[in-house]
Amino acid sequence: MSHDVDHLTAWEHRGDLQLPKQLIRDSIELGLRYISHEEFVMRLRDAVMNKWNYLESLMEFDRECGVPATFFFGVENGLGLAYSLKAAAFWVQRAMEKGFSTGVHGIAFEQLSSIRREYERFAQITKMEQFGIRMHYLRTGNETLKHLAATGYQFDSSLSEMTSPYKVGAFWEFPVHIMDANIMRKDKRWQNQTLAQVKDTTKVITGRAAESGIKYLTIIFHDRYFSDCFRTWKDWYIWLIGFLQDNGIKFISYSDAIKELEKESRVIPGAAV
Repeated sequence: MSHDVDHLTAWEHRGDLQLPKQLIRDSIELGLRYISHEEFVMRLRDAVMNKWNYLESLMEFDRECGVPATFFFGVENGLGLAYSLKAAAFWVQRAMEKGFSTGVHGIAFEQLSSIRREYERFAQITKMEQFGIRMHYLRTGNETLKHLAATGYQFDSSLSEMTSPYKVGAFWEFPVHIMDANIMRKDKRWQNQTLAQVKDTTKVITGRAAESGIKYLTIIFHDRYFSDCFRTWKDWYIWLIGFLQDNGIKFISYSDAIKELEKESRVIPGAAV
């Protein structure tokens, strides 16, 4: 389970178009009756009160449910990701204090020097050398994985593929199988699915993954949606954790999954291959 942290406050977006875009999206969802008037008002209130993250409540929920989630934080700005490195450092440390793994929510995906700068910034604020990355908006290029491996990242989770994790040199790729926005907004920029519909979609995807023999399923849920302002999203996530547990699916961190994968892929000298 993974959480991409795209926003920390509303006011960090005073210099871009995130706030008016959100208002337009909320108005469309209200008009189409995918959200209630109460949700619409609560979203306006959150913007005024400068609250655009629900990290604390999501961490608490994950801890109560025994979910070893990984939180990906940005250390550069771009594409609507606008919080400062100082703000990121505070919340990275907060997540680590709570016992969660953390990684980079990457902006750079083409230039090796820019990719290295993000790695070095995150290493400096965490004092870690082994961590992973997920690209903002899942952006990748032809050389991205090679650059990430050369930089020293332990793993990436940015490619949307219905495949099992695989190795690129000493580096692991964990494909993304389910992302909240993709199933909530099907081919649109606003919510156009009900809770019943996203539950059905989730069941179809997890069933397909099981049929394909995928052992490690990667799911993205953005912390901002763990709020009564986004009732369908929050209810889906709470349902999802129970659904997975009821079906005997165990939760594991990326680092522990890598340990298992490395153990399985290790070739014993003299053994048949």
